[in-house]
Formats: sequence, C-alpha cells, structure tokens
Amino acid sequence: QVQLVESGGGLVQAGGSLRLSCTASGRTFSSYVRGWFRQAPGKEREFVAAIRWNGATTYYKDSMKGRFTISRDNAKNTVYLQMNSLKPEDTAVYYCAAGDLGYGSSWDKLINPKEYDYWGQGTQITVSS
Repeated sequence: QVQLVESGGGLVQAGGSLRLSCTASGRTFSSYVRGWFRQAPGKEREFVAAIRWNGATTYYKDSMKGRFTISRDNAKNTVYLQMNSLKPEDTAVYYCAAGDLGYGSSWDKLINPKEYDYWGQGTQITVSS
C-alpha cells in the first residue's frame, strides 16, 4: 500500500519557521515530481511548490518565493518544505503529493492538483499574529 505521510506541522508565531517532511512508503517516487499544496478553510487547494525528480529544478507560487524552500532526498523517498518568515495568511492544511508528470511537464500541469497521483493526509499549519 502506497502512503505519503507528512510531519512537522504545528502552531508558530508570525515570522517564525517550520520544516515539513513527507515520507513515502510502498513504492519509490524517485522519478516523480513531488509537490506541496495547501488548503485554507473555505478555499480551494492551491499550489505551493514542486520539485523535479533530481532536485535540480524547483517551482514556487509567487507569494512563497524567497520564504519557502522545497527539497528532496530520493534515497529516503522524502520531500521537505522549509518555511521561513511565516505569515498568518500561510495558515492552512499542507499536503504533499507525488505525480508522474513527465520530464517536460508545463507550469500549468505542475500547479494543478489533478495532475498528481498520490497524496498525503495533510498537516495543519497555524500562524498566529
């Protein structure tokens, strides 16, 4: 059974940092795009960041650039999201995902949750002001 399990969520004050981890089991995702999405109450799930199979190319939503860093360790089947300078508007449930998007997948595919095949259960991030 394939599972993606997130960890590292919690409550943090504005300006603080958190590091999320997402470890996969049941199969290897070394060739897959790995991504992070988030969903706030009453809002649609939105793209946060993605990273290609070898970790050489990363993508971020504009509002996360310079604050968030995605990375991966294929030997551990794990993807990370380092979040700095957190803001109250970053409060949401954060989900990791894995998708067989192909090596030349476009930005539109990378940011679309429907393109991802596997999902974690989500971890809550709450940023207090």
